[in-house]
Amino acid sequence: MFKKLRNKFLILNMSMTSAVMIAAFAVIYIISYNNINSEIAKKLNPQAGMQTVIEGAGVPDELKNSKPKTLNRRFSPDGTYSFIIQVDGNGRIIEIDSPFDLPEETYNKAAEIAWNNKQSSSVVTLEGKQWRYAVNQINKHVIQENGQSFTVEENKYQIIFLDVTTYKETLFQLLITLLSVGLIMIIAIFFISLYYANRTIKPIDEAWERQKQFVADASHELKTPISIINANYDALLANKEETIESQIKWLEYIKIGTDRMTKLINDLLSLAKMEDVSFPMHKVPFNISDAVNDVALSMEAVMAEKEIKLIRSIEPDIVVASDPERIKQVVTILFDNAVKYTNQKGQIDLSLAKSKRHVVFSIKNTGKGIPKEDLPRIFDRFYRVDPARSQETGSYGLGLSIAKAIIDKLDGEIHAESVENEYAIFTFTLPL
Repeated sequence: MFKKLRNKFLILNMSMTSAVMIAAFAVIYIISYNNINSEIAKKLNPQAGMQTVIEGAGVPDELKNSKPKTLNRRFSPDGTYSFIIQVDGNGRIIEIDSPFDLPEETYNKAAEIAWNNKQSSSVVTLEGKQWRYAVNQINKHVIQENGQSFTVEENKYQIIFLDVTTYKETLFQLLITLLSVGLIMIIAIFFISLYYANRTIKPIDEAWERQKQFVADASHELKTPISIINANYDALLANKEETIESQIKWLEYIKIGTDRMTKLINDLLSLAKMEDVSFPMHKVPFNISDAVNDVALSMEAVMAEKEIKLIRSIEPDIVVASDPERIKQVVTILFDNAVKYTNQKGQIDLSLAKSKRHVVFSIKNTGKGIPKEDLPRIFDRFYRVDPARSQETGSYGLGLSIAKAIIDKLDGEIHAESVENEYAIFTFTLPL
């Protein structure tokens, strides 16, 4: 299921990115193509076939005595070349104006091709080069002695041939470059998209696996008290004639089962509330030092049973803006966890202090500690380092999960450290 979702992400990202890239490259090529064609069109300007003739008096002698001439530009500033062929109304060559030493047959062929296709500006190949041509009728610009001017069309045509080999090669190289870069980018985009698609799917996959594990663990934990209740219910039914007093032990077992189920359900509800982003936290300024001392006092009787030594290092009168009830809940969970897993006649070190802009709470207990491989999962729901011992203590492995959810909700951080068979330390920090 998640592989299909990843592939959909991959295809969607590839499609969108490739479409944008192809569109950008197409725009670049089209703009370059149009610019080159515009430049070629300028060089094939029909004004190249204009002749100027001076008639009558009243004009400067140097213009009056000048002969009509063809304005021809065979070499362009950028190094391109051109030649001109003048033909009559029947397409016969009148004059060839060219800087190239080409065979006469080549000029005849060029003139014939151009004359037969004079309505379009096409490309012909001559002597291994590509030439674009334009056929223009020669116009005579006449200036009269009174200063008036007019244009007279002659039965002559001028065919301009422009060498466009370099232009074509430039466009071809641009196309090859765009295709090469596009192919490389598509390959790169594929691997980048694959990487990010896997990263996108990974938390979803992990959340799904945690959800499945949660359902399985919750079902397993609920199965035990339900089995106790059913077994003792059957025992009661098997002895209907007995009095309640004589069967009180079965009822006590049922009560134990219901209490365990109630505790589990309440823990699950608490965890669900803490993980709900819309669940409000009531942050108010309160004395966290007093709150920690109150929890420590409430645990004295339990510690006395195991002869646990408590060492307190609590900085007085630390005030934080947070949720006092939830903080007490976290401290109680961590304290209860420390008492449960401290060895007989062991020691618990409790500390609370300011650190820059944070308050740091830490509780350390001697005992078996936490194996290194278990530390990354210690805050997972239903995770227990020693399941057999947890059954004895009535633990479901939800306390640390609830503590972490509360601290995260209060913008704090919580973590665990341990040296196996020596000690375990749980620390959380909260902003002041």
